Amino acid sequence: MKLGIDIGAGGAPAPAVEDRGVRLGIDIGGTKTAAVVLGRDGELSDQVRMPTGFGAEEVVATVLHTVERMTELAGLPVDGFTTIGIGIPGAVDSERGHVRHAVNLGLGGLDLGPVLERRLGVRVRIENDVKAAALGAHHLLSERGAAGDSMAYLNLGTGLAAGVLLDGKLLRGGHGIAGEIGHIPVDPAGAQCPCGQIGCLETVASGKGLARMWPSTDALPARELFRLAADGRPDAVEVRERFLTGVASAVRILVLTADVDSVVIGGGLAALGEPLKSGVRRVLSEWAANSPFLGSIDLPDRVQVIPSGFPAAAVGAALVGGASWPK
Repeated sequence: MKLGIDIGAGGAPAPAVEDRGVRLGIDIGGTKTAAVVLGRDGELSDQVRMPTGFGAEEVVATVLHTVERMTELAGLPVDGFTTIGIGIPGAVDSERGHVRHAVNLGLGGLDLGPVLERRLGVRVRIENDVKAAALGAHHLLSERGAAGDSMAYLNLGTGLAAGVLLDGKLLRGGHGIAGEIGHIPVDPAGAQCPCGQIGCLETVASGKGLARMWPSTDALPARELFRLAADGRPDAVEVRERFLTGVASAVRILVLTADVDSVVIGGGLAALGEPLKSGVRRVLSEWAANSPFLGSIDLPDRVQVIPSGFPAAAVGAALVGGASWPK
């Protein structure tokens, strides 16, 4: 099956030929696009990764090529998927399927949902990637019997942002920016954030923040930092503690503003695994020891780190695809 890449093609979406309960989720990242098939039982089956193109036509082409590959792996026609959902960085109008300000993808504005529906002939739902990942993380916790009524997904990637679920529903806010806690200033004397403010949380608790605080030629600078800090190197210990304090601050903000049952850390830096989780819990425990109030709300026990390799955003995108459509 050849889907083509003409983003101006016409044609109205057609209904799926049969509800097989098979969902397709696609996570469009700045460099890589990941896709998963989610079965009726909630289990993952086929998965694929491919490079992400830059600019509107290339992003659309990436999605079309991904869908083509997934139909081959799943042995289904494109309308054989019950739903198709996509997670993408940037400000997303999920009702209109419009993406704006996805700078790392070269998108100033794109009606991605309608464009894909015209090309594929099926419904396509679009959501912000971090919000989609929050759904994916909640799905994983539910499968393990560990999901509460509320959860925050703290994405530690190039930047820092969160997706919040209350009563199982995504919190978007009045203008779609709920969870953008990376742009809360925490240090008036800190570094300038790309957003224009000074001392934002993102400047100390993100990939970019670590790159600034710990310049390195190592292929995995965060792992190098934690390794050298564990060996007792003073400058590494200082930077590690600044980073862990920033992440712990993000956890505290999420719990104090939304009182979520758990904060699940994900994103590229979540690959640090146990040293990250234990370090953040240690900082939170130190704060609790000096604050009866913080000590009463069990902050350390609310922190989890998503298992390495779990495609949270793609799984969440598959779940987004099944959300009800506005009339």
